[in-house]
Amino acid sequence: MNDKVILVVLDGLNLKVAQDCLGYLNGLVEHKKASQYSLYSELPSLSRPLYECILTGITPVESGIVHNNVTRRSLFDSIFSLAQSQGKATAAAAYHWVSELYNRSPYDAIRDRHTHNESLQIQHGIFYHWDHYPDQALLLDGEYLRQEFDPDFLLVHSMNIDDAGHKFGLDSAEYRNSARQADVILSDFLPAWIEEGYQILITSDHGMNNDRSHGGTLAEEREVPLYLIGNRFSHFDVSIKQTEICGLVCELLGLQHQKAFAADVLV
Repeated sequence: MNDKVILVVLDGLNLKVAQDCLGYLNGLVEHKKASQYSLYSELPSLSRPLYECILTGITPVESGIVHNNVTRRSLFDSIFSLAQSQGKATAAAAYHWVSELYNRSPYDAIRDRHTHNESLQIQHGIFYHWDHYPDQALLLDGEYLRQEFDPDFLLVHSMNIDDAGHKFGLDSAEYRNSARQADVILSDFLPAWIEEGYQILITSDHGMNNDRSHGGTLAEEREVPLYLIGNRFSHFDVSIKQTEICGLVCELLGLQHQKAFAADVLV
């Protein structure tokens, strides 16, 4: 079975803050329209290494993307490369590091910010290079890509929560309110995505600490949520690893792959 998939990555979102502040998403869980799982991020709990982990299923220590300043393309099969090579349409509204990992590196804003090239792994992209790029604009970018190009796989990756965490820390009103705002914005788009039958995954790469950073082993840096919405999900109480998100998406897309995934998550 082949489904269309939307993966939303809310960068820097700590599990507890997600459970406390995402009223709409947790409302979907409460009314049995979604399920929420807890994941531990791989190490180091840094952004670029974990984008690679989520999108390839490869841990940072195996991928060689071990910190945010490793600027090169991925060496492994990703959701994007597998989908593009098997005739699926791909798109991303995401931070420019995603473009560097799977399209072209280094990022050139004039060339790469707006990408439409079917020979690339991410065929249709709207990339940004400002950490404060508004989540409202980001979700509009993603919705434009969805409606205009009808991708089989769409990545939507926002940075406002992470940006607030770096400025104000985990235990701050600004960080929590940024999460609440992302939830409100998502509530404007999710009903249409659900109605149109998308399989939707919403997660984070890593959490945040009170030092206004992340990268280490603290639970608040590593514990992140995963929300699953769609009729292909079992919604059973099972264990899922961050390295299994890639394989799970590949299964939903009907791709041939050799990625690990939690089979009990699917029906």
